[in-house]
Order: sequence, then C-alpha cells, then structure tokens
Amino acid sequence: MSKTTVLKLGGSVITEKQNPGVIHTTRLQAIAETIALHRDLPLIIVHGAGSCGHPEAHQYRIQEGVGEENAAGIGETHRAVAGLNGTVVSILRDAGIDAVGVHPLCGSLAEDGRLISFETGQLAVMADLGVVPVLHGDVVMDRRRGACIISGDQLVLRIAEGVRADRVGLATDVAGVLSGGEVVRELTRSTVDTIDLGDSEKMDVTGGMRGKVQELLALADTGITSSIFHIGRLGDFLAGDDHGGTEIVMEQL
Repeated sequence: MSKTTVLKLGGSVITEKQNPGVIHTTRLQAIAETIALHRDLPLIIVHGAGSCGHPEAHQYRIQEGVGEENAAGIGETHRAVAGLNGTVVSILRDAGIDAVGVHPLCGSLAEDGRLISFETGQLAVMADLGVVPVLHGDVVMDRRRGACIISGDQLVLRIAEGVRADRVGLATDVAGVLSGGEVVRELTRSTVDTIDLGDSEKMDVTGGMRGKVQELLALADTGITSSIFHIGRLGDFLAGDDHGGTEIVMEQL
C-alpha cells in the first residue's frame, strides 16, 4: 500500500448547491491554506460538481442516456465542471500547491454508469513527485448509455484502489454519517442497514450520502479504510488526528 492520501472535497462544500454556478472561493482559499500546511503529504484530490454541472446534467437528461437529441449536454456539462476544476486548481496553486487538473472525460470509459476503463498509474507518479492531481465528477462516454455522469465518489473508489491509497477522506458539509442526529463513528456492511441515512442524505444526480457510503463500503471490501468528516476538521484528518467523523471499515470475519 502506498503512502498516498486521497481527499474528496464535496460539491456542497465548494459550491452553493442552491445557486447554480456559484463557487465558494473564500472557503476554497481556506481549504487550500490548510492543505498547504501538509504539502509533504503525497496527495490526490477529487472534488464534486455541486451546482456546477448538476443543473446541466439534469437539463440535458444525461442520466437517462445520451443520443443525438441531447448529445450537446456532454459539452455543456463538461464545460461547467471543468470550469469549477480550473478555479479549484488556481486557488490551490495560489496557496503554493503544485496542483494540476485532470479531467475524467479524457481517457475514461463507462458501461451502464460504472467505469470500466480508468487509468490511475499517472496519478500515483504525480503524487510521488509532489504534484497534486485534481480530478472531478464528470460526464464520460458510456458503451450502453452513450454518456453518463461519473461521481467524484466513484472516482475516489477507483483511484484509491488503483494507487492502493494509505488514507481516504471525504470532506463534507455534515459531521459524518448520521443516525438520529448523532455521528456513527464506525460503519461496516453488517451495520449499514441498521441505521437511517436520512439524517445525512443530500440527494443529487450522483446519489447523495447513500451513494458515498456504497462506494466506500466497496472500498472497505478491498481492505482500505475511509473516513467521512466535516470540512472544518480537514486539518485533523490530514494530520492523522481524530476528525470526529465516520470510519468505513472492512467487515471483521
């Protein structure tokens, strides 16, 4: 397993979900300053689309499948998420982080909404060199649907598996997976059905909290533990301290 950390910044953290196209630049600057304090940590960043991309995907009905009649949505959706990615990368670079944007649309292929071709080798090499690749939820070509939306959460799964990440964290606008208003500190496949994810559900075209948990449970099956925590605890996570969130771990036999 490598020493690389995979960090996901939720779309609701870096954009205003109720205001299409509005980016939380001040919050991003604070996030970048926190990451810069841990610049020696080999890091791969993935961010959600938030209000930059979800409206376009919904308008063009991307998740229903893409044909000639709505193919223009591929370019419109990618333009929106790539624009957000450009802002994220720019703010990280302003904080002294050698960040480089990587667009999943280029070189990825899905089948029925799941990635079947996605290279991670270059990401590991970049992280080892101190370069921080920054990926994002994106529209990608799909052998059955024409095109589909690949969430940042699905990317986290594929990247963490591919580079055998040491640590995986999802920074969100909630304290973790909640049940009855309380943070569930540890989650496994056998316990996930015993809690109500409704308290922490943030629904969008990529599945909200339930979608995150399903991806991270699949990651736990490979032996890689992940964490969901509030963005305010980012420094704690990067430092390896208690972040007060939820750990998704492999089932103990």
